[in-house]
Amino acid sequence: MAGLYIHIPFCKRRCVYCDFYSNTDMSLKSRYIDALIAEMRSRQDAFRKESVETIYVGGGTPSQLDETDFARLFDAISALTFSSSWKEVTVEVNPDDLSVGYIEMLRSFPFNRISMGVQSFDDADLSFLNRRHTARQAIEAVKNCRKAGWDNISMDLIYGLPGQTLDAWERNLRMALRLETPHLSCYHLTYEEGTVLYDRLQSGQIREVCEEESVAMFSLLMDCLQNAGYEHYEISNFARPGFRSRHNSSYWHDKTYIGIGASAHSYDGAFRQWNVADIREYIRQADSGRFSPERERIDPDMRYNDTIITALRTSEGLDIAQLGCRFGEERKNYCLLQAQPFIAAGTLILEGEILRLSRTGIFVSDTIMSSLLFVGDD
Repeated sequence: MAGLYIHIPFCKRRCVYCDFYSNTDMSLKSRYIDALIAEMRSRQDAFRKESVETIYVGGGTPSQLDETDFARLFDAISALTFSSSWKEVTVEVNPDDLSVGYIEMLRSFPFNRISMGVQSFDDADLSFLNRRHTARQAIEAVKNCRKAGWDNISMDLIYGLPGQTLDAWERNLRMALRLETPHLSCYHLTYEEGTVLYDRLQSGQIREVCEEESVAMFSLLMDCLQNAGYEHYEISNFARPGFRSRHNSSYWHDKTYIGIGASAHSYDGAFRQWNVADIREYIRQADSGRFSPERERIDPDMRYNDTIITALRTSEGLDIAQLGCRFGEERKNYCLLQAQPFIAAGTLILEGEILRLSRTGIFVSDTIMSSLLFVGDD
């Protein structure tokens, strides 16, 4: 089974922290939909290899699309896949786009999951992040989605903003719980080069929260959500039983996926490829009838390293026996040898053949993962 990702790179305005490829020129929208359909048709062989189990329409801001846009996309997808195999169909949305009428329109399509970019329930935070919506709009959007019959709702939240207090972060979490959101993706604010936020940091306009505050916020996140009955199934993701993201889990469990659109990535187990991160060039390629994605072969060392990084992010952890079957006893023994100092320190736990991060290990996960990676000879 494979996942299908469709990238919608349009936004009304850019958030200060975002480094995903997006564009605010909505005049290109119709031609871009044409290009998406053209790419899907050009990759019929990829769709024939495996049935599509999950579909994720992400961005950018997919809720900038209208009914006609979605109808055209699903007509194209239906022509290439069997809808009976679709287990999860997600659309990313902004709260201020979700009028009652728009929500009803989304319900007329095969979407069965909404991922809402809330980020914060504090209007000052939202203004700082250059978000379009207010806290009240976010609350009303969630309530209106529930009234319309949506039960599978995911919410994105960001913590670790400059000046954010532990109490303020807790208020955000309490509001998310009051809204009974079954899935939460919670990310620490990062300063990616090329973003407005990064420039402000470099110029001294803002300061990062200190490591002690970051640890306290993440600890509060884990305690608050686990006490409320959520599964902490991936480092940044929490779900009530039955509400894990199937699509995102495919990335962490080495399943294949097809990425359609400007800057979208694909993976077939042997190769990874990605489209040009430029809407106009992507449309030009579609018009010419010849797409030119970049491509790289995944050698055994790369695949081993990818397995380490993705598996240790999850609550299931890394299956050492399976690692040996896939990559050989030498790689398995290498992994166990590298893991020993962390097992002794209590940041990694080895239970039978399963290696997973402990609670304290999550805080130093980057260090642990990088230590287990295989670096070939120069």
